[in-house]
Amino acid sequence: MLIRNAILIGLIALLAGCAGMASRESLEGQGNSADWQTHKRNVAALDAWQINGKVGIRAPKDSGSGTLFWLQRQDYYDIRLSGPLGRGAARLTGRPGEILLEVANQGRYKAASPEALLQDQLGLNLPVSHLLWWIRGLPAPDSKSRLTLDGDSRLAQLSQDGWQVDYLRYAEQDGYWLPERIKLQGRDLQITLVIKDWQPRQLGQ
Repeated sequence: MLIRNAILIGLIALLAGCAGMASRESLEGQGNSADWQTHKRNVAALDAWQINGKVGIRAPKDSGSGTLFWLQRQDYYDIRLSGPLGRGAARLTGRPGEILLEVANQGRYKAASPEALLQDQLGLNLPVSHLLWWIRGLPAPDSKSRLTLDGDSRLAQLSQDGWQVDYLRYAEQDGYWLPERIKLQGRDLQITLVIKDWQPRQLGQ
């Protein structure tokens, strides 16, 4: 019985090790894989930030630009857009299971996901849950991704779930290299984010 249990435990450990080695990332480009893993661990530790910037959106029937404010505090976010597509100001706040969208002169709306709210009320098919990762220059961990690294072993391009994300410029802030200009394309949308001010924080580590 003891021998059988030892064999079983060893087999489970071996399978767990193999699962841990399996990556959902496909790496390309000129960057160094080990340096990328170090950069990724460093930036993934950020669980809070404040961002001020600009956003430009091009859609099949409309386009526009506006300002972006994003406050993140672990699993709580407060994202404010003003001006895109001529719809005035919109504020998206939420944490798991509690998502609220406020649109100027229209009202307050709730839904099970931020994606559903933006699609139903603003007609924007934005991957908000993925943006929590993409904004930091990281792939979302829950699905497969194809990554192209630049010469500094940071993301130059990311393909994930039907979206292509190009990282056009980075800036160093408080020891973190973070995206400063990002271009997203997918689902008949083209979005450009220009971040003027990054204030990264590490709260829960």
